[in-house]
Amino acid sequence: MFGKKKKMNTQDQVVLSEQHDSDYVLEVSDLVVHYELENETVEAVNGISLRLKKGETIGLVGETGAGKSSTALAILNMVPDPPGVIKQGTILVNGHDMLHLKREELEKVRGKDISIIFQDPMTSLNPVMTVGDQIAESVMLHEPVNKAEAMERAKEMLELVGIPGERAGEYPHQFSGGMKQRVVIAIALSCNPKCLLADEPTTALDVTIQAQVLDMMNDLKNRLGTSLVMITHDLGVIAAICDTVAVMYAGKIVEYGTLEDIFNHTMHPYTEGLFNSLPRINQKGSKLIPIPGLMPDPTKLPVGCAFEPRCKYATAACREKPVENRQVSDTHTVLCCAYEDPDFMLDRRRKVTDE
Repeated sequence: MFGKKKKMNTQDQVVLSEQHDSDYVLEVSDLVVHYELENETVEAVNGISLRLKKGETIGLVGETGAGKSSTALAILNMVPDPPGVIKQGTILVNGHDMLHLKREELEKVRGKDISIIFQDPMTSLNPVMTVGDQIAESVMLHEPVNKAEAMERAKEMLELVGIPGERAGEYPHQFSGGMKQRVVIAIALSCNPKCLLADEPTTALDVTIQAQVLDMMNDLKNRLGTSLVMITHDLGVIAAICDTVAVMYAGKIVEYGTLEDIFNHTMHPYTEGLFNSLPRINQKGSKLIPIPGLMPDPTKLPVGCAFEPRCKYATAACREKPVENRQVSDTHTVLCCAYEDPDFMLDRRRKVTDE
């Protein structure tokens, strides 16, 4: 299951990590992912770029269908082929060029340099293997250890995520949903990867267990020095765990910045819409303000701004030409042509300014 890759000249290819001295464990540049069906093409990811520093957490936030999970699969070079095609882009994981590694090299990088936590622990675990065997299997794939040593590591990892090591001989059905997710996290962290992708890791859990899992993930990230990509639609999760935020819409990053930039200096109308649709616990009786309409059909994306049909600030210019990324500060970018007017300001920013 590897996405097709565009052809590159040898001199354009970035090779392995022996020469890697960057501060970034993950570098994604101009990534484009399509799903080419018989009669149409789904444009899932449309030219996104992001970088993740050592020990940093970046959040990918947006609605279902924004392209978040396709981005994660592309980073691992696991876009299902067919119909998935990685049309263009560069993906470096700890210096490894993920789009040009051979299959056996990819298998060494996955789990050792980068791991993923999928959103549903019920389907992520093998029901006929003990949890200890599943963790040990991952360890033996990447470390020069025997079965006994791998099982000891498995018990240590269970202890690390708050599960008694003696439960290593039990099967997934003997664990609650929250415990299963802890096991999945233990598997992902078993070889101490430099980068961890978490794709909606708390979606299948109830609210109290969500908070426990997030606290545990944050603690382990800090303790192990792992960098984290948190994929979510929940701004509360972003606020709790992320340093940097990338807001995705229709396969593009429409706003990118630090947590402070995105939460306190919001600039994109879509980001404003996400915040307006949250309940305000300090304003009793206040109504939620939903974003009108639906995300555009990814097989028929417009030439101009994809958010234009849902945007209350939209003008004719938004439909006429591709939108260029605007650098607001050293850490903050926004994909919105409204800022061609130097006096333009979102209502949310105006309220903050007035206060």
